[in-house]
Amino acid sequence: MPAYRILGWSHRSPAADRQIKNRFPGGSEVFPLLKTFLDEGVDTIMGPLQQERVMQEAVKEVADRTGEKLILIDTPIINVDDNEAARREARATIHRSKQCGATFCLLHHSSAEQLVNKNLHAIPRLPDYLDMVRQEGMIPGLSAHMPELITYSDDNGYDVQTYIQIYNCMGFMMQVEIETVAAIINSAKKPVMTIKPMAAGRTTPYVGLNFSWNTIRPCDMVTVGCTHPDEAAEDIEISRAALEHRFPDLERRASPNQNQDAFGKK
Repeated sequence: MPAYRILGWSHRSPAADRQIKNRFPGGSEVFPLLKTFLDEGVDTIMGPLQQERVMQEAVKEVADRTGEKLILIDTPIINVDDNEAARREARATIHRSKQCGATFCLLHHSSAEQLVNKNLHAIPRLPDYLDMVRQEGMIPGLSAHMPELITYSDDNGYDVQTYIQIYNCMGFMMQVEIETVAAIINSAKKPVMTIKPMAAGRTTPYVGLNFSWNTIRPCDMVTVGCTHPDEAAEDIEISRAALEHRFPDLERRASPNQNQDAFGKK
């Protein structure tokens, strides 16, 4: 589960951003949502852990109230300038990921993409930062909104153990065609965590999740963002149904007239 939907990044409008932030002013308000996922065996959360107070509070709330520990995937934004001061700053940022309890440290795409050299088909100096992650005892990876991050990393054998990649049936925020990204994901040498399966609300969970689960590999993941425990429960059921190749067990949608033949029988 990604934390972006509880931190105010709706990808829709400033008003929608504010609604999310008003709904989740602190970790206590996030707890019911995370507890729904945890009760169903979804024990991993991904997002900018160290820089977001609400996310840190929510993770602590889960540990304090349930005694269970979430697996944390941090996506830190680091300074990748090519000088000693910047490297010290990057090392300190990565160290904070460890202090926050992260198991995985995936460099944020806005940082990693600054290093890409398309002429060389490489990501110069990336190994330096991956080594910093290893030195902190975390598993290194890349947030790879730019698809080339996956191909260049694989081709050069960098110590990248997993990727984040935008992937949805709408092509929302994807830099190339859906088919191309699908091919990159399916040929990646390491597991891929796909994000934004519902295209930030531009498609329904049934359509978005069925597309994602049925076009990735068994080793890949789909991360979903929610703002209510009921949404989480629906997304979990739709996902399980997709994996089991059955129709999900969901309530009918509301309508002024539920007694319509077009709605079928429940």
